[in-house]
Amino acid sequence: MDNVIQVGNIPIVVTLKDVKNVHLSVHPPDGHVTLVAPASTRIDVARAYAISKLGWIRHQQDQFLNQARETPRQFIGRESHYLWGKRYLLAVVYRDVKPSVTYDHKRITISIRPGSDATKRAEIFHEWHKSLLHDVVPGLIQKWQIKMGVEVTAYFLQRMKTQWGSCNHQAKHIRLNTELVKKPQDLLEYVIVHELAHLIEPTHNDHFVAILNHYYPTWREARAELNELSLTAEKWDKSN
Repeated sequence: MDNVIQVGNIPIVVTLKDVKNVHLSVHPPDGHVTLVAPASTRIDVARAYAISKLGWIRHQQDQFLNQARETPRQFIGRESHYLWGKRYLLAVVYRDVKPSVTYDHKRITISIRPGSDATKRAEIFHEWHKSLLHDVVPGLIQKWQIKMGVEVTAYFLQRMKTQWGSCNHQAKHIRLNTELVKKPQDLLEYVIVHELAHLIEPTHNDHFVAILNHYYPTWREARAELNELSLTAEKWDKSN
């Protein structure tokens, strides 16, 4: 069961579970804080540990708050959009046919029916983003399954407000944030390796770090680059 403690003006979600060490994390994009500690840890001890790290917590939160954010997209002509880390200009074409999205070396073109509003255009874009990810994710999963000796039974793509990915260790499922389609493909690969590593080690302990060090030695640089890139301004329903 999770507990929430208050350290200064910062709420921290404390989870006591079967781990050997304490793990304090500040998560993008909003800087929320979690602390995972061994099941025998007293809450006052967890609080004292968090207080000792208060300067580090605030520094991490400041970095996220100062991070560039995309302005909300309206899906109108000559608007900037990103795909695999590259900037494109949007062209909007009105046709009374099934909506579609295509792109070339400098432009993304969305064909929509007359009268389609921004919400509809956003839905079309999101489905297109998922189709692009579906084109590359299975191959990356297959590549790293073989290298790491693990098995993924299913993967899912969805809008995720605070995470780039997640892993259900027991079901052997991974989930990936559809925002990753906007980032360079090597960062998508890093997230996949990160989630597959959780099939070996569910927590972010020293063993997990050793796994990443072995299979993806540049993971720290990839994580830093991913968290320095612009974050979307849209607020998605978690069920999407």
